[in-house]
Amino acid sequence: MSLFSIGYATKPLTTFVDQLKSHEIDAVADVRSVPYSAVFKEYHREPLKAALNAEGIHYVYLGEELGPRSKLDAHYDDEGQVQFHRLMQSELFLSGVERLFAGIEKGMRIAMLCACKDPAICHRSLLVSYYLKHNSDIEVQHIDHAGQLESESELEQRLISIQNLEEDLLTPNEELGALAYERQVKQRAYRKPDI
Repeated sequence: MSLFSIGYATKPLTTFVDQLKSHEIDAVADVRSVPYSAVFKEYHREPLKAALNAEGIHYVYLGEELGPRSKLDAHYDDEGQVQFHRLMQSELFLSGVERLFAGIEKGMRIAMLCACKDPAICHRSLLVSYYLKHNSDIEVQHIDHAGQLESESELEQRLISIQNLEEDLLTPNEELGALAYERQVKQRAYRKPDI
């Protein structure tokens, strides 16, 4: 089974659609908690859905289930940062995962959509793809900004260099990936704005 992810970042909509088509994507699962963009209006939920449908690509919004911002206080720590390991155990998140599975089982080639240019800084890899890789037989293929593929395994290895980690006496090589992931999530997971 295969699943993809893609960020729109600064891409023109035509480039975004061309990349989807080049990977034979026929469904987009929007996993943004807020399906709107302050800058790129063509990626607002409604016009994006219309544009994708016009190209024969199905659009479904899964931001309630798989977005990085929870509405439940129990999913945050004392500093107001969402805790991905808590989100991964929630009924809502798991129902979103089941919806992805259902689409894949119907033969759809699905790409999860978010805004981030690099999946290494995005919850689509750090939350959803990480969960799938470590809890199912699905390894997400991330479509990078140029349209090339990077597997979740490759991305998790890349986190080691992003976090400038090297094997030493206290951290053996087999633990570097988990430590890099933990640090990346701490740096990138959503924090509630100060009130």
